[in-house]
Amino acid sequence: MKKKIKTALISVSDKKKLRPLLNILNKNKIKLISSGGTYKEIIRLNFKCLEVSKFTNSPEILEGRVKTLHPKIHAGILNKRNKKSHFKDLRDNNFENIDLVIVNFYPFENTLKKTKDHKKIIENIDVGGPAMVRSAAKNYNDVTVITSSEQYEELIQELKKFKGSTSFNFREKLSRIAFAETAYYDSVISSYFNKKTNTTFPQKKIFHGNLIEQLRYGENPHQQSAIYSSSLNTNLNQIHGKQLSYNNYNDIFSSLTISKSLPKGKGTVIVKHANPCGVSAKKDHLESYKSALSCDPVSAFGGIVSCNYKIEKNLAIELNKLFLEVIIANGFDNNAIKILKTKKNLRLIDGTNYKSKELFKFKSFRQNIMIQSEDLSFFSKKDFKIVSKRKPTSKQLKDLIFAFNVCRYVKSNAIVLASDETTVGIGSGQPSRLDSCQIAINKMKKFNLQTDNLVAASDAFFPFVDGIEKLVQSGVKAVVQPYGSIRDKEIINFANETNTVLLFSKTRHFRH
Repeated sequence: MKKKIKTALISVSDKKKLRPLLNILNKNKIKLISSGGTYKEIIRLNFKCLEVSKFTNSPEILEGRVKTLHPKIHAGILNKRNKKSHFKDLRDNNFENIDLVIVNFYPFENTLKKTKDHKKIIENIDVGGPAMVRSAAKNYNDVTVITSSEQYEELIQELKKFKGSTSFNFREKLSRIAFAETAYYDSVISSYFNKKTNTTFPQKKIFHGNLIEQLRYGENPHQQSAIYSSSLNTNLNQIHGKQLSYNNYNDIFSSLTISKSLPKGKGTVIVKHANPCGVSAKKDHLESYKSALSCDPVSAFGGIVSCNYKIEKNLAIELNKLFLEVIIANGFDNNAIKILKTKKNLRLIDGTNYKSKELFKFKSFRQNIMIQSEDLSFFSKKDFKIVSKRKPTSKQLKDLIFAFNVCRYVKSNAIVLASDETTVGIGSGQPSRLDSCQIAINKMKKFNLQTDNLVAASDAFFPFVDGIEKLVQSGVKAVVQPYGSIRDKEIINFANETNTVLLFSKTRHFRH
């Protein structure tokens, strides 16, 4: 069902691309109504236009807060064209139809990026714009609604195709988009007020996101998938390689979370299936990568490497020796890019601008969503208590804090063995903590990484002595674990009997 457009109301904050749109509207003899800056821009472009205040015979008031909030505007949009009582109401009040609404809102989201002045922020909450868009979207049977300059070209083609009219399918599609636009806009405002009032878990929680891209498939080929961001982008710059997959993104975010937790300019993380299989914070970048790889070179095959520093030529040569899905860095020098681009499918990601600032983590289960604050705090000596008679050396303390930091990003139950700020064995994702200990030990022995300076971290307390006993028997000299077990005293006694350093963390760090 096609609908002829005779009158259009235009009110836009984004005034780009107006001329070609106005040309087609003028060609089809469509009457234009507008207000404020949009009216001035239309006149400047030499098109005829009626100002809203003259159309309604009501002046703009309250410093422009009330312009389009008028019965003549909304009745013109909302009336059902085929309903006699609606036609009579319009005729009796000397109102007329408005067939096309072109509106985009005050730039509230951009305002938040530019200022913290609450008064300025409030004035950039659009009221009239969303009201008109909702009215037009509700009455899509008769009215066309445009909410973005990106839709102008499609509207132009529609008007050309149907000689000044629009089709029902076109109007219905734009209505769907319009309601998403108003919902998104309100969700950003809601989030702002929640943040301003320190409301962490409001009675009604609204989520908003921009589509970054539709992915080829999800975890498996039969699953559909897409990635959204509450920002306009992910702050990840892909500079080479084929399209990222769902699993790639999952590993990328996992690896970045770990690498960004390491000291600035240091740290190499190798991730497979969202679990670290090697981490090193050695200062020399090439040595750091080689050390991280040596922790589990078998699992690293087909994995992701995240470098908390810029990649240069020597490291690029070494990276190219291994099959990898993705390499992330805080930039690549020209020689490194040239070397790494020889593998056409290898994804290269510049993560320089990626910040681990998200305060909350989400998990969904059908219609249910769980939210929790993220585990991103940086550890220091004050976060731990020495509970054994033997005190750690400064080197041991540094390694223990490093191991414990890595441990919180390993799927629980998690055990991390480390030496010289490098992992040498990782046990993850086991129902039994004892099994995780054994896996970490087996990994260390498999790749001949046994050392005289071995430390171990556990993401939660040892419920029995058997776990720490297995670690000490494998050569571990120092252990860090959270406190809280009814057998903590037994663990301390065992540490003292075996002359083992034991630290208790004040916090537990499960990652399920």
